[in-house]
Amino acid sequence: GKPHMGEVVTAFEVKGAVDYDRLVEEFGSQRMDEAMVARLEKATGMRAHHLIRRGFVFSHRDLGLLLDLHEAGKPFFLYTGRGPSSTSMHIGHLVPFILTKWLQDAFKVPLVVQLTDDEKFLWKGGGLDDYKAMGMDNARDIAAVGFDPDRTFIFLDTDSID
Repeated sequence: GKPHMGEVVTAFEVKGAVDYDRLVEEFGSQRMDEAMVARLEKATGMRAHHLIRRGFVFSHRDLGLLLDLHEAGKPFFLYTGRGPSSTSMHIGHLVPFILTKWLQDAFKVPLVVQLTDDEKFLWKGGGLDDYKAMGMDNARDIAAVGFDPDRTFIFLDTDSID
């Protein structure tokens, strides 16, 4: 469907009355329904994270695939990231990492965290060294969430460029 009058949802801004059903359709995600929460709890043997149980997580991408792999005894890993744009992260930045930590703890799996300092430099301008420094600061904030250090790999894109 079309956005509601005054609705704006981008990576940089959210305003107006948000049509979550439209976002689920537009972004190709699926609703986090009761059946998926029950399946997640059965797979982990524990209650879903309180942000999931309380409906803060309204949709997901590929959680069913992750659970299919887990149920079949096949390995998988978690992948997430952030484009560093400040020297410190606020709670809104941390929520996805808090949920990812819960998933890592529940499934005991590896996690890859990509910090896209190169992308921020290309899109925002400024000094590349500034984005690298912000990425390092953000990596410390992310690590402070408490991920398993033996199962977590955090990297800056520019560290992988020849």
